[in-house]
Amino acid sequence: MSLPKLTGEITLDRQKILTIPNATGVYLFIKKDARNKTSEILYAGKALNLKARLLSHLENAKLDKKEATMIQNSNYISYYITDSEFKALFLESELIQKFHPKYNTRWKDDKSYLYIKITVKDEFPKIFPVRKENDHKSLYFGPFTSNRDVNIVLKEIRRIFPFCAQKNISKQPCFYSKIGLCKPCPNEINKMEDSNAKKTNKKEYKSNIGKIVKVFKGETEKVESDLYKKLQIAKQNDDYERAITLRNKLFGFQILIRQQLFHTFNNLDYQGKNQVVDLLQLLHFYLPKLVGIKKIECYDISSLSQKEATASMVVFSDGIHDKKEYKRFKIQNLNIKSDFAMLDEVIRRRFSNNWPEPDLIVVDGGKPQVRTVMSTLAKINKQLPVIGIAKGPDRLVIGSKDLPTIRPKINNLGFNLVRYIRDESHRFAKKYHLLLRTKRLYNKV
Repeated sequence: MSLPKLTGEITLDRQKILTIPNATGVYLFIKKDARNKTSEILYAGKALNLKARLLSHLENAKLDKKEATMIQNSNYISYYITDSEFKALFLESELIQKFHPKYNTRWKDDKSYLYIKITVKDEFPKIFPVRKENDHKSLYFGPFTSNRDVNIVLKEIRRIFPFCAQKNISKQPCFYSKIGLCKPCPNEINKMEDSNAKKTNKKEYKSNIGKIVKVFKGETEKVESDLYKKLQIAKQNDDYERAITLRNKLFGFQILIRQQLFHTFNNLDYQGKNQVVDLLQLLHFYLPKLVGIKKIECYDISSLSQKEATASMVVFSDGIHDKKEYKRFKIQNLNIKSDFAMLDEVIRRRFSNNWPEPDLIVVDGGKPQVRTVMSTLAKINKQLPVIGIAKGPDRLVIGSKDLPTIRPKINNLGFNLVRYIRDESHRFAKKYHLLLRTKRLYNKV
């Protein structure tokens, strides 16, 4: 993973810290000499909110001697803004590996850091968390300052790209193969008598490992784009079983790289409010009547070949998901043949109920979807702000005259809130769609 361009650098001063954005990223405490000719990296850390985290260091220094010493010995702060906490985690590890900051070392309680090891030279590469080592045959990612972070990353990515974590291949399928976390299982591949099937499954296993390596190297956009292209090909070929598998992987991957995986609830609540403020600033020029965003509703249609078509309505309050307000819809008009007509039905049904109205409606899709929602709202005499989020690359479509499209910076908190809401609506719609599909298949048996 190559280091990105530095976002900014300030002197270590409370007023200067207040100028730093409320953004996810990584920061460095630095000691420079009087002429700025030499410098030493003293500490590297990641933050869900850079400004809040740096201010907390100043407050902690009043009570903690180690913090106070670090602050006293530092005179500059450098920072990088990232578009996700996932990327911040790996950037933090890269900076620690490169600069060996002494205060990171002092605060690890004399335990060696944790690394992620990938045995790329093996016939079936394995992935393990390990303490510091180097066998000169494997790839190592790290060091990571938190065992919990490493365990979360491996647990979540294994759900999307299954891999084997057994040190030795046996003759029996492992437990994880039975729950889909080691698939295809090397133990099963070795037992295959059909050479073509064996070759295909071995290639699939190595493909999973290759994608994980790319993700850990920071090439998340490439992996996401590849999954999306394969999904479109499967849908065009009417290969719906493969399309469902790929869609699940894509949704899971988007959640992994965009959701805040390592937060505490309090941090999430604080972050949500900051995201809402940034989103309001982002949209106010185009939607001047939008003066506050307390409640957001997002709609997504889930269907493959218009079978078991469903829709989701997810609700966010103050930037935080409000799951008790989520709603799901099964499309009732069986003669409907387009996602636009389904969207029209869902909007009409939603507003036929006496539910509290949102301040903003988000729809998964581009100009056609936004135009559909606006038209439906006009027909039922509802005046509500609407935006869409289109893919490839992600961009916002504003529900105003001429439907302008904007592509905010990838680290914009408001933009990332909309992306997160879109991903959550995908997840919820997909869950209901698969439930109905499973019931239909079961009833055929």
